[in-house]
Parts: sequence; C-alpha cells; structure tokens
Amino acid sequence: MSLADRRDDGREVVSRDLLHDGKVFDLVAEEVRLSPDDAAPVLREFLDHPGAVAVVALREGPDGEEVALVDQYRHPVRAVLWEVPAGLLDVAGEDYLTAAQRELAEETDLRAGRWDVLVDYFTTPGGSTESLRVYLARDVSEVPEGERHSRADEERDMTVRWVPLDDAVAAVYDGRLHNPSAVVGILATAGARAAGWTPLRPADAPWFR
Repeated sequence: MSLADRRDDGREVVSRDLLHDGKVFDLVAEEVRLSPDDAAPVLREFLDHPGAVAVVALREGPDGEEVALVDQYRHPVRAVLWEVPAGLLDVAGEDYLTAAQRELAEETDLRAGRWDVLVDYFTTPGGSTESLRVYLARDVSEVPEGERHSRADEERDMTVRWVPLDDAVAAVYDGRLHNPSAVVGILATAGARAAGWTPLRPADAPWFR
C-alpha cells in the first residue's frame, strides 16, 4: 500500500463563526465532532487562507545550478528573509501555473520556458488552511524592460540574487534561511537533482488542497 494523505470530510461541523474578516485571510472558529461517539464537539480556531504558489527558478551558472532568491521584509517576524518568489492565490479563477508565472515575473523580472511541480505542502495544518505548491522553473530569461511590473509596499525594495544551489542548501542546514517555501523548495530541488529530476511532476499535476 502506497503512503499518501487521505481526504476526510466525514467529521460533523456543528457550528462555524467568523471571528475576524481579514484583508488576506479570515480567522474562523468551528465546533466539530471528532468521532460519532463524541458527546460534545471540540472548538478549533484557525486561519482560512486562499493558498499560495512559490517558484524555484533555476539557471546554469559558472559553478553549476543557481537559484534565484529575493529578499523581503516580513513584519510579523521583524526580519528581512531570503525567499523564493511566491504569492497568494487571490485572483479569482486564476490557474495555479498562471499565478506562479505571474509571481515570478512580478518579483524577479524573469520568465521560464519549462515548468514542473516540485512539492506541495500545508504550511500550518494545525492552525491554517493554507496550501502551497512549489514549482521548478527552468530555461529562464529576462522580461523585456517595457513589460516589467512596478513593485510596491514590501516588494518595493526587493532585490534578486542568484545563489549556487549547493550554497543555498548549506544555508538551510546552517540555519541561515528560514522562509518555509525557500527551505522546502531548495531541499526539494536538491533532492530532485540527485535523482536525475525523475521525481518532478507535470505542471498541471493534481493538487491535494
């Protein structure tokens, strides 16, 4: 029997309350019966999140593969983090791959000719519905000057840095990189490379979310 998570929509949700109507995500409270035998439901509060996509952009450098990282100020943790390009699934009806292509162009002025799925994960399944898909983008090229996105807010001062993949992996293990999509994406890329890229899935692969 193969190892795989399974969907379970059979738990009875007794009530659902909106605690906070947020700009990006909502805070909700649900009373749920964990099993039919439970006399009383339990209360669970969590973030209702639209989900997101992230992109590991890879190119061939003088010393092997290089990954594109961007630095961005993250106010909740009061830190500037090196991250892979990423963004919310907040455009109604937008295809996941299209969203990833848009985020790559907006944050790095790059486009790619080849796209594959690296990994999918829930960021905080005990407290949030956020599901995140990380793509691998290769055959990268620059977006023409006249077609580039004008960045604002935290993205305004963002810079792009090409880092050897092996150095990025070392930075993860050294505790120098902390953004979850960067950590997951970098390690997944290194693992896929070691396996000759055979673990990669098609860009339109089903997404458990």
